[in-house]
Amino acid sequence: MSTTTSASGRIAALLDENSFVEIGAKVTARNTDFNLKQAKTPSDGVVTGYGVIDGNLVYVYAQDASVLGGSVGEMHAKKIAGLYELAVKTGAPVIGEIYAAQAAASGVVPQITAVFGSCGGGLALIPTLTDFTFMEESKAKLFVNSPNAIEGNSTAKCDTASAKFQSEEAGIVDVVADEATIFAQIRELVCMLPANCDTDTSFIECEDDLNRLCDGIENAVADTSIAISMIADDNAFFETKADYAKDMVTGFIKLNGATVGVVANRTAIYDEEGKEVEKFDNALSAKGCEKAASFVNFCDAFEIPVLTLTNVAGFKACKCSEKKLAKAAAKLTYVFANATVPKVNVVIGKAYGTAYSIMNSKALGADMTFAWDSASIGMMDSKLAAKIMCDGKSADEIDACAKDYEALQNSIDAAAARGYVDTIIAPAETRKYLIGAFDMLFTKAVDTVAKKHGAVL
Repeated sequence: MSTTTSASGRIAALLDENSFVEIGAKVTARNTDFNLKQAKTPSDGVVTGYGVIDGNLVYVYAQDASVLGGSVGEMHAKKIAGLYELAVKTGAPVIGEIYAAQAAASGVVPQITAVFGSCGGGLALIPTLTDFTFMEESKAKLFVNSPNAIEGNSTAKCDTASAKFQSEEAGIVDVVADEATIFAQIRELVCMLPANCDTDTSFIECEDDLNRLCDGIENAVADTSIAISMIADDNAFFETKADYAKDMVTGFIKLNGATVGVVANRTAIYDEEGKEVEKFDNALSAKGCEKAASFVNFCDAFEIPVLTLTNVAGFKACKCSEKKLAKAAAKLTYVFANATVPKVNVVIGKAYGTAYSIMNSKALGADMTFAWDSASIGMMDSKLAAKIMCDGKSADEIDACAKDYEALQNSIDAAAARGYVDTIIAPAETRKYLIGAFDMLFTKAVDTVAKKHGAVL
């Protein structure tokens, strides 16, 4: 096995040079059944320890597939659990796993998993118990049941263990890439995250112009991943679960050096030349709601402020989505309402009805709501409203009714007059206003109702 693909080699590739300190290097398996005592089990198949990423302390472990196929034994599990205990005591991120320890560490320290080989059966729970999962694009496999064990399926029909399936269909994986890119991306993510839930060590000095204009940002109202990058310090945006529920964008940026979590509706994807390559409904989907809810929940646990860019006209209408839509929308509603971190909303396009209400509206507790001067806020699209109100009338009468409805009910000025919008802004000035808003909200404190925990999952 080459150095770069060994357990210790991967750790070395991830961490700052010569920073890794191994813990439990001499531990070996104690099992004597089936003559296992005759097999060498160096470190019992898992390398554990700590090091730094750009100066940030992290605890890391890597399982070694060359030792008993990477299976988890008694001492193997104890080493990982012990690493979690140490991470929780010292408050540093863990790159890894192991049920009870993972559950106890959830919300205390950020947890990251990278899958490079086969991760099957009970081990498949490990990535989903962590906060972020990376998966190697060609060799990695992630599954509870192998594809060929599923009745009526085979790898040839649908490789449910592949990185493509787990990222696009299951929504478990945040980043799919080659091994070298994964290490670089994990380093980038670690530098975005606080070390733990009590200490914000993710702040860096901002060298970008705080008053920089975002010229042309209004042209990215459909593909909000571009708009988010334009707002961010140095145009750096770390997108999470980019291949899943593409109608909803989630990820992290820096604003004035501080990490902010961003959630945004998206109606199209543009290529590097600005050509539309994929289009979506201007509506909330079940998968999009679940993706956003999970992300906001993480941000709230680690005191990361949340920004939303809203452009939504309703809910996705199809039989498949309808099965889960109400529950998923309820989760998103609950998470936004329950989050106590600073919350800022920018209405960049349409903001209609209940779909807008659950996208971090003032009704759910948004601290500041801005709206582009080209935005529209109301109960529904003016043309649809006119068709309902003027049923049976001529096309000209319906058009006239739609025009009146737009002016009276959907105008941004009317929304501001009713207190739904705090400030109407020019799109190019978005970055300046957001930095000012989050700076103002830096000392936000909220008294919550005493309870064990909410019951919406």
